[in-house]
Amino acid sequence: MTRVAVLLLTATAVSCGKSGPPLPPLVRVPVAPINLTADRRGDRVDLAFTVPDVNTDRSKPANIARVDVYAITGPATATDDQLLKRGTKVASIDVKAPKVPNEAADEDEPADDVEPPEGRGLDQGAIAHVSETLTPASREAVEVSNTDRRARAGNRDASVGPLLGPPAEPSRYYAAVGVSTRGKRGPFSTRVSTPLVALPRAPAAPTITYTEKAVTVSWLPIASAAAVADDVLPSRPLGVDASSISYTVYDVSASVPLQITKTPVSDTTAADGRIAWGEERCYVVRAAKKIGGATIESEPSPRTCERLVDTFPPAPPKALRSVGGDGVINLIWDANSEPDLAGYVIYRAAGEDPLKPIVPEPIRETTFTDTVQPGVQFTYALKAVDTSGNASAFSERATDAAR
Repeated sequence: MTRVAVLLLTATAVSCGKSGPPLPPLVRVPVAPINLTADRRGDRVDLAFTVPDVNTDRSKPANIARVDVYAITGPATATDDQLLKRGTKVASIDVKAPKVPNEAADEDEPADDVEPPEGRGLDQGAIAHVSETLTPASREAVEVSNTDRRARAGNRDASVGPLLGPPAEPSRYYAAVGVSTRGKRGPFSTRVSTPLVALPRAPAAPTITYTEKAVTVSWLPIASAAAVADDVLPSRPLGVDASSISYTVYDVSASVPLQITKTPVSDTTAADGRIAWGEERCYVVRAAKKIGGATIESEPSPRTCERLVDTFPPAPPKALRSVGGDGVINLIWDANSEPDLAGYVIYRAAGEDPLKPIVPEPIRETTFTDTVQPGVQFTYALKAVDTSGNASAFSERATDAAR
């Protein structure tokens, strides 16, 4: 009886335990896009960012279907809610999504057994590029209110005080956010801005010169706004001061411009070391101005184009040496280093005769054996020839006779 009572008591104790509330379903959302940048070039703002590849719980792949990019012109203190309500959706970038969003590997687990993301769109972790063309509407500052409780509660910068309205020279702010396969947003990216101030003037068309090693792009500097006549009263020039202007050079030969100067330069020349004979190269220059942490660039200069034609001969071959043998004269010389070298042309003269070529086409070797009449003095010289037909000057001469 005692044993039965103990069992009943145990069963009663177990059955009296209360179960807790049901756990909410696991909802994974992507982390914020990172490395967001905004570069203003004329009336276009070029944006770039890294697509999220993990979730906020550090599992991967990210439960993401797209990245939305928003912009707002107004105060820096606008909240995320205000950005969504009063801002503009600049772009939506499709991203490859996991087939089963909840099947993700935790941070400390290998991801080999998880199916990779699929579908259309960018790869997770890729660099995305979008652009916005500034219009009169996008330049107009948006009035935001600090009376919206939900906006004020979500304002991460509430400690700076009440929203005071747009500054005298408004900026346009950009942020990106990943959206899950079920339409749930993750956290917003760090914001970047571009000032909506007057642009520098575009430079004049550049000039192009080139050698066999590099193309040099040159342009005239933009005249300072302070350079005015002596009889004009002093004033504070509006817009961008040309004294702090730098320049960015672009190769616009293809449909997608290639930035030649990695950062704006203060010089008025830039070198492009990519030489490809027969290609047409077109270049433009933009004036650049740094304002705060942002750089704005002018409209492009008129383009200048030039087809690269190889008119540059190789160097003369060096260290030509001759050794007479039985009925032959052996020649040897140092190899040229030009990448477009086609070969060498060998010239010979008997006695006081002029030098004449003795091979029908350039040879690639750096040795040559010439069968000649014994006892006669022969003089030799070489020319190097490239694939464009340019020939070098003569090498030093070598004189010998066969036995």
